[in-house]
Amino acid sequence: MSVIRMENVTKKYEDTMIFRDIYFRVSKGERIGLIGRNGAGKSTVFKLIMGQEQPTAGKVELDPKVKISYFSQFSELSGALSVQQELELCFGQVTLIEQELHQIGEQLGQVTDDNQMNILLERQAELFEQMDHLDGWNVSVEINTVLTKLGFDERSRHQPVDELSGGWRNRAALAKVLIEVPDVVLLDEPTNFLDMEGIVWLEQWLHRFTGAMLLVSHDRQFIDRVVTRTIEIENYHFQEYEGNYTDYVQKKKMRKKVLDRQFEWEEELLLMESEAIDTRGRKKSPKDRLSRKLTEIKKRVEPHPVNVLITDIYSNLRFPDKLAEVKGVGQTYDGRTIFQNISFDIQKEDRMVIVGPNGSGKSTLIKVLTGQEEPDSGVVTWERGVSYAYFNRMWDELDPKDTVSHAVNVYGLGLEAPRKKVNKFLSMLQFSETDLSKKIGHLSGGQQARVALAKCLLSGAAVIILDEPTNHLDLTSIQVMEQALIHFPGAVVTVSHDRFFIDKIATKMLTFDPESGITEQDV
Repeated sequence: MSVIRMENVTKKYEDTMIFRDIYFRVSKGERIGLIGRNGAGKSTVFKLIMGQEQPTAGKVELDPKVKISYFSQFSELSGALSVQQELELCFGQVTLIEQELHQIGEQLGQVTDDNQMNILLERQAELFEQMDHLDGWNVSVEINTVLTKLGFDERSRHQPVDELSGGWRNRAALAKVLIEVPDVVLLDEPTNFLDMEGIVWLEQWLHRFTGAMLLVSHDRQFIDRVVTRTIEIENYHFQEYEGNYTDYVQKKKMRKKVLDRQFEWEEELLLMESEAIDTRGRKKSPKDRLSRKLTEIKKRVEPHPVNVLITDIYSNLRFPDKLAEVKGVGQTYDGRTIFQNISFDIQKEDRMVIVGPNGSGKSTLIKVLTGQEEPDSGVVTWERGVSYAYFNRMWDELDPKDTVSHAVNVYGLGLEAPRKKVNKFLSMLQFSETDLSKKIGHLSGGQQARVALAKCLLSGAAVIILDEPTNHLDLTSIQVMEQALIHFPGAVVTVSHDRFFIDKIATKMLTFDPESGITEQDV
C-alpha cells in the first residue's frame, strides 16, 4: 500500500523547469535514495511531500493516517529548553503516566483504608499496562542513547538549545526526528555533522526502523548501507534503479551502454540519410542539420574524461619531495588539552586524511596548519617556496561581484592553462556556459562551494587543504574532485568522515582517538 503518491507532477520556478510529469510511489517500509546534481530537485521533492510547496501541475497525495517527519540539512532546533527537555516533550503521555504513578506511590505509603488501597492498586496496574504498551519504561534509555550517539555530552544536552552552535542545533533536530519514530522519515543530508561513530549508529537505527524512508545524501557508503531503491533525478525526470548505490552504478553503466548502442545506430542511420541527400543533390540546410545532429551524438558518446583533462592541466606542475614538517605540535583551550606532541611530514603525492570523533581536534589541527591559530607548543614549518590552498578560506574570500569564469581563470593555473580547458573543467563541476558569466553573489551556497573547489584544485599550490569537502558538494562534483585529487602531483590534507571518499583517495591516515591518542599510518 502506498503511503506517498506523486502523479504527473511538474514543478518549475518561473521559467526554470525542475522536473516534469513525475509518477512516483512510496510503499510501507521502503528505503529509497534520491540522487542527482545540485539543483536537480531532490530537496524540492521533500518540500512537495511536506506541503511546504505546491506542484505546478499534477498532485501529491499522502495517506492521512501516516505520520511523516522531515529532517533538512538546514533544520535547527531553537528555544530556551535544553535538547534533553525537547526530546522528553515527545513523550508527553509517558511523562503524565510517570507523574501519576509517583503520586500513587506516595499515597500508597499513607493510605490505611483497604478499599482506597484497592482502588489505588487497580489504577496503578492500569498505568503499568499503559507504560508497557507505550514502551515507556525505556524512554530515558532511548533518549540517552540517541543523544550519546549523536555526540551530546552531559553539558551540551542540558544547555538551552539557543546557546548551541548551528551544527549542534542541527544534530538536535535530527535527534528529535529519530526519537519520534514516525511512519515515514525524510532525511536530507543527515550525516553532515556526524562523525563516523554517529554515522554507523544512524545506519543501525535505520536498519531497525520499520517505517518508510526517503534519503538525500552525498555519502555513498551510507546510501549503500541503508537504501533498497535508488532514484536519480536527471533531465527533469525520475530514473529508477532497484537496489543500493552499488547496484545503481552497475545498472546505470549497463543502461549507458544500451543508450550508446542506440546512439551508434542513430548515427549510422543519419550517415545513410546524409549520403542519400548528397546523392540527390538537395539543398544544404537538411544536411547541415544532420551534421549538427551527428556532432551532438559524438559528444554524447565520447565524453572527455576528467582524469585526462586534469592530468593535462597539471602537467607542468613541479614540487619538491618534502613540502612541510609538523613537529611536536600541541594545542589547549581554557586549560583543556585538545592534542599534544603531534609530529608528521607532508610529502609530495601524500593524500593524508584526518579522522576521529567530533571535538577531538581535527579542525583545530587544520587551523594550526593554515596559520589561523598559533600552537601552544611545537612548530609547523613550510619548505621555502611551498604554498598551500585552503578550501574554506577560498570560499570565504570569494568576491560576490566577480563572475565564475573570471574568478577561476585569473587565479593560479587559470593563468597558464588555456581558458577552454579551465572552462571545460568547470563544466564537469556542473557549471553551464550561462553559469560562467554569473556573479558569484547570485549563486547558491553549493555553487559557491564548487567555485572555491575549482580555485583550490587549479591554484597551482603544492598542498591542497580541505575540511569536510564532501559536505558541500553533490555526487558528481565529489567524483570530479576525487579524480582531480588522485592525479594532483602535490599533497592533499583533508578532514573527512566520508568513508567512500577516504577509501578512494587516502594514502595516509592521521587518526584522533580519545583513548589511544593520535596515530599515523600508511594505507
